Amino acid sequence: LSFILIIFGAFVTRYFGYEGVMPIREGATESVFLSEKTYLTVYVEGEIDGVPKRKTLEKDFLFSEYVDNDFIWENEFNGQPFSIGFSDYKEDVTEQLVLDDQGERYLKIVESSSGSRHDHYLKEGEVANIHNIIFTLNNPIKGAINIRSEGGLHFITTPFDGSYLRMADQQSGNVQENVEEPLQLRSLYNLKGFQFVIPEPPLRGNFDWIKSEDGTGEGQDALQLQLSTNGIQQSLTVVGGKGLVNNMKKINLGGLDFYIKYGSKKLALPFAIQLNDFIAEKYPGTEKSYASFMSKITVQEETPFDYDIFMNHVLDHKGYRFFQASFDPDEKGTVLSVNHDFWGTWITYVGYILLYLSMMGIFFIGKTRFKDLSKALEKIKQKKKALATIALMLFTVVLNGQSHDHDPNGGFNFDSLVNANTIDVNHAKKFGSLVIQDLGGRMKPANTFSSELLRKVSKSDRYGELNADQVLMSIVESPALWYNVPIIYLKRGNDSLRKIVDVDEKQKYTSLLSFFDNQGNYKISSQLEGAYRAAVPNQFQKDFIEVDKRVNLLYSALEGKVLRIFPIPNEPNNKWVSYPELAEADFKGKDSLYVHNILPLYFNALKLAREDGDYAQADNLLESIEGYQKKFGATVMPSADKIEAEILYNNYDVFKKLFSWYLYAGLILFILLMVKIFRGGKILDLSIKLFKGAIFLLFVVHTAGLVARWFISGHAPWSDAYESMIYVAWATLFFGLVFGRKSDLTMAATAFVSSMILMIAHWNWMDPSIANLQPVLDSYWLMIHVAVIVGSYGPFALSMIIGVVALLLISIAGKKKRKKIELNVKELTIINELSLTVGLIMLTIGNFLGGMWANESWGRYWGWDPKETWALISILIYAFVIHMRFVPGLRGAWTFNFMSIVAFASILMTYFGVNFYLVGLHSYASGDKIITPSFVYYAAVIVALLGALSYWRYQKVFKS
Repeated sequence: LSFILIIFGAFVTRYFGYEGVMPIREGATESVFLSEKTYLTVYVEGEIDGVPKRKTLEKDFLFSEYVDNDFIWENEFNGQPFSIGFSDYKEDVTEQLVLDDQGERYLKIVESSSGSRHDHYLKEGEVANIHNIIFTLNNPIKGAINIRSEGGLHFITTPFDGSYLRMADQQSGNVQENVEEPLQLRSLYNLKGFQFVIPEPPLRGNFDWIKSEDGTGEGQDALQLQLSTNGIQQSLTVVGGKGLVNNMKKINLGGLDFYIKYGSKKLALPFAIQLNDFIAEKYPGTEKSYASFMSKITVQEETPFDYDIFMNHVLDHKGYRFFQASFDPDEKGTVLSVNHDFWGTWITYVGYILLYLSMMGIFFIGKTRFKDLSKALEKIKQKKKALATIALMLFTVVLNGQSHDHDPNGGFNFDSLVNANTIDVNHAKKFGSLVIQDLGGRMKPANTFSSELLRKVSKSDRYGELNADQVLMSIVESPALWYNVPIIYLKRGNDSLRKIVDVDEKQKYTSLLSFFDNQGNYKISSQLEGAYRAAVPNQFQKDFIEVDKRVNLLYSALEGKVLRIFPIPNEPNNKWVSYPELAEADFKGKDSLYVHNILPLYFNALKLAREDGDYAQADNLLESIEGYQKKFGATVMPSADKIEAEILYNNYDVFKKLFSWYLYAGLILFILLMVKIFRGGKILDLSIKLFKGAIFLLFVVHTAGLVARWFISGHAPWSDAYESMIYVAWATLFFGLVFGRKSDLTMAATAFVSSMILMIAHWNWMDPSIANLQPVLDSYWLMIHVAVIVGSYGPFALSMIIGVVALLLISIAGKKKRKKIELNVKELTIINELSLTVGLIMLTIGNFLGGMWANESWGRYWGWDPKETWALISILIYAFVIHMRFVPGLRGAWTFNFMSIVAFASILMTYFGVNFYLVGLHSYASGDKIITPSFVYYAAVIVALLGALSYWRYQKVFKS
């Protein structure tokens, strides 16, 4: 019933609903919007019995360069047949001059009066009005700027005095009123405040619609048509597209006048909307990083009313829904998305709700497969005479933390100088709580930056005896010293890099200064040029890119510009600046004196405190800076609780530590369970319970870490790549604990999987930093949708590892222990199916919740975004796996467990493939070429070999 309602709702939406966009400038009132669909509209005009008549043809089309667009309209006007057919279609085109020796002559004029560059083409013999300045080419008119070109010589006559600046040699000259002078090409003319450049002499050519070179998609689409009547054929190109309404293009053919246009259609509203104000809020101190944007509007009708439209806050009125879609670059106009689909929406939503209830009912109501499996699992447990667990043949390499061994290549020992200038730990802690504003506008304690700096540059939490806050304070106070300190981590194995920077192959760290020669040249610049230019950088090039990022991060800290601690008084966007940026800010009076002198005074106080051990004066000056921040930046400063929580979060680095803790606990539990197969005992039972309890406690710590990150960031901790990974690890362990009540092996396997997920989360290409959220993601719909759909990856991951364990058991099975292993395999297979069922239900519900989120946020359920498409593919794959038991040739424990492993590839593609390879709404990709890690291929080979071996053993032992 739910799917019938969903399909019927889609039918109503498709054939009775419509949508579009509504651009409005501030102060303007609009009562029409532009359709989402694009239409081809044709008026055919002529006379019938001496009376002018018109025939209208109109149809919506969805053209694309990648599909067959052929169509033909055959009709007649007063008995005269005519046809209009498709010829060609090009997306994203602009009108450009195509050189042709037989074409007309055009002069190119470049100006930027409106703030951006514009190219104008002046046709010979015609007049052009450019921002109320008249230009002519070989057609002199009084009061115009007249250009004369003949015999290869070019002259200019202007109605007013002016000047020019030749760009090639910076030579300048004057232009006299009404005096013909040689035209200076590639020179900046300034005539009565109007500036322009004529870059080249007149050229011959014809204008045509050409594919845009920049590929921005901001051009129009060109539709080429073939018209025919009375045996006469002619080609015509019309331009337009979604959100564009162009004028009709006229052509006379066979005595008939054809008026044709292509693009959106204006649709009328039963009321009008006036835009009173558009407000674009940015994150503090940023120029284009938007926190939110809002349209303050008035609905004009018999009873007018005001309303605010912003992301996830929709106007519903008379069956129409208005969403905040976009805005004009100058922030003086809004673009609203309009949707008219009241009945289609509610029918679909009722279908969705019925689907959710029915799928959840599988767990609790009536005789379902899920409940039957649960009962079967209990029977298997009763059949076991003793707790028997399987031997899991999984090995891993435990990553050990690396200790510092800083020893530069001879010469002066800068470490001793660093230690001699160490700041007291307690005072450094106070400095770490000082609030700074990062480049993205996020307000955070200095401790967050110091922790990120040290971990990224040196791959460690400390430098010698110094913690992160002490290191940052030393860098800020004595930047020259840290140019020589060996703190930049060098990856082992790249001998070429070490040779270039002159570092011994055994040395793990080097200084910033070692990357520059005596003339100040960057030693690895030539290698980086090729590395960054490479579409597919090799490992050698990636090593150079990684070390370049560490060098630049350290250099930015040494510059001091990252320490933006001074709020600019009464700055509209709450911008904060660092000490080196004070000259660019507009501080006045006492505020100027304060910000220019407080840091020198503070550093002097630190020097005295190191000598006598009394940090009282330094503490007071630090409190003074905090007081200044609260006075002028209180509106954007985080609370004291948030600052303290973030510092604790940084210091404990809980998710990185959980990786090894989960790994140790899971592997030890595996070993104990393996021993349990052959011999029992109270000590062994107690040890198993102890490590099960340890895994539960680690889960509690994991949960606390997620809650802390939520509190610090202000948004649900599954909004970017790193956060979603740590959430998937949590969800995996959660379901492992749920099913672990019935199988100890499940809990051990889940701890291992969670450790692997957390390990991946801390690889170089994931950034664990807390960042501001995009406006569209700041929604309660996001919390529900992502929590469910990403949470489903946990049961799928659990099923994958259970499948591996089951196949390993089958592979080692022999005749003697066949019954015992068969019982364990049957138990694992049931748990596997239970887990897959939970995952499939969560993924399905999450996907439909995503449709509701999309419809509530911007007015559409589905857009065939890569993430949406691959989520649907995953649903279909897992639905097939769960229902394979109905196909006689696909039944059996081996087939089900093997397919639970193979099917997990669709989840990997849904998450990693979409997020880092494809481009879409859900993508984390930044445009860089992503290389498939080699372990992916190794894993595929291992799965294939495991499948082949276990299948052979399954046929020999279990089927014989």
